Amino acid sequence: GAPGAMREYKVVVLGSGGVGKSALTVQFVTGSFIEKYDPTIEDFYRKEIEVDSSPSVLEILDTAGTEQFASMRDLYIKNGQGFILVYSLVNQQSFQDIRPMRDQIIRVKR
Repeated sequence: GAPGAMREYKVVVLGSGGVGKSALTVQFVTGSFIEKYDPTIEDFYRKEIEVDSSPSVLEILDTAGTEQFASMRDLYIKNGQGFILVYSLVNQQSFQDIRPMRDQIIRVKR
């Protein structure tokens, strides 16, 4: 890119509904923990970080966990460069749910 331009990395947060994707993302970006649960359709965050001593920007897409938005996942994955798969330690099913998401990432990114 242009001299002095910050590198941008697109990260997508995926997982079932209610596992804490937004809480995790907001805590990382702002340092605050959100207590209330408000189901996400799609939220976008930017955070300046350092990668290999270079100032960089993380663009974080916090996605909906609900199945009705699963069709959007291909597009998110196509545009994403990094992926965070989130599950709940107290919900075994949410762990099972991330396997097809992982498979989808591999399929779309091939």
